[in-house]
Amino acid sequence: MTALHNKVVVVTGASAGVGRAVCHRFARAGARVGLIARDAGALDAVKQELESLGAKAFAVPTDVADAGALFAAADSLDRHLGPIDIWINDAMVTVFSPVWEITPEEFRRVTEVTYLGFVHGTMAALRGMRARNSGTIIQVGSALAYRGIPLQAAYCGAKHAIRGFTSSLRAELIHAGSAISVTIVELPAANTPQFDWARTHMPRQPRPVAPVVQPEAIADAIFQAALRPRREYLVGWTTLKVILGNMLLPAFLDRYVARTAFEAQETQVPVATGRQDNLLAPVHDLHRTRGRFGSEARSRTMVVAGNIGRIAPVAAGAVVFLVLGALSSRHSSRKRLQRRR
Repeated sequence: MTALHNKVVVVTGASAGVGRAVCHRFARAGARVGLIARDAGALDAVKQELESLGAKAFAVPTDVADAGALFAAADSLDRHLGPIDIWINDAMVTVFSPVWEITPEEFRRVTEVTYLGFVHGTMAALRGMRARNSGTIIQVGSALAYRGIPLQAAYCGAKHAIRGFTSSLRAELIHAGSAISVTIVELPAANTPQFDWARTHMPRQPRPVAPVVQPEAIADAIFQAALRPRREYLVGWTTLKVILGNMLLPAFLDRYVARTAFEAQETQVPVATGRQDNLLAPVHDLHRTRGRFGSEARSRTMVVAGNIGRIAPVAAGAVVFLVLGALSSRHSSRKRLQRRR
C-alpha cells in the first residue's frame, strides 16, 4: 500500500499518451482516478483498464477549453470519488507549422487547450483544495517551456505561459499561507500518439525530436512528483541540457534549432491526403498510450528535482555537449557537401 492509496487523482488529457500512462500508474498505487478528455469512448476504455487493475475510476468527457464544463466535471468527480487530492493538468493540442502559415483560429485553439485548459483545471482544483487547505496541483510542462523551437510556436508559447501563470499562483499561495503544493514537471520528447493526430501544415508526417522517452517513464516521474512535491521536476537529460543551454547561450541555440529542428520534427513519410487531426475534435480510433516510435524510445530516464540553481554545476558540461554536438553536425554537413561536389 502506498501513500497515495485511496487518494483522489484527477487527470486531464487522460485518454491517450502521457495522460493515459499516468492514470495507469496511479491506479496501480491504489488511487481513485478521475478521467477528463473529450472522447467518451476512449475514456470508457481507460476506465475499464483501471478497473481491471482494481482501482475505482470515473470519467467525465470534457473539453478543458470550456471553463464552465471543466468546473462541472470537477464537481461531478468530487461527488463520485470524493474530495480531490491531486489534480494533474496534461491535456494539449498542437499545430506543426511556420508562424506565417498557421491561422489565428488555429493559434487560438492551441492556446485555449494547452494554456487556458491548465488555467481552468487549476481553478477547478483550487475551489475544493482551498476550502480544505490541502492538495497538490501538477502541471505537465515541457523543455519547450524554456526554449521555443521552429514549427511549434503556438505550443511553445502556451508552455511558456504555463510557467508564468504557475509562478504567480505559487507566490499567491505562499502569501496566503496555503498548504497547497504546485509542481511543474518539464518533459522531454515522448513516444505518444500526438504525432499521428496533431494538425500539420508540413509536407511530411511529424515526429518527436530525438531522443524519445516512453510515456510510462514519464508517468513514473509524475508519480514521484505527487509523492514528493517540489517546485519543479526536470525529466530527461535532454530537458536539462536544453534549459541550461538556453540560459547560457540563447543566441547560439537560436541558430542551432534553426539549422536542425525542422528536419528533426519530420519523418520521410508524406502526409496522407485527408489525414484527420484532433485540433477541434478527437480522432476516435487512435487513442492509445504509445506512439509509433517505440523502436527508438527509452523506457527509463533521469529525473532531477528542485530549482535550476541547484544543478548549475552541470551547466558547463551541458553547454560543452551542445557546442560539440553542433560543431560535429556542421563538420558532417561540410563533408557531405564536399563529397557532392
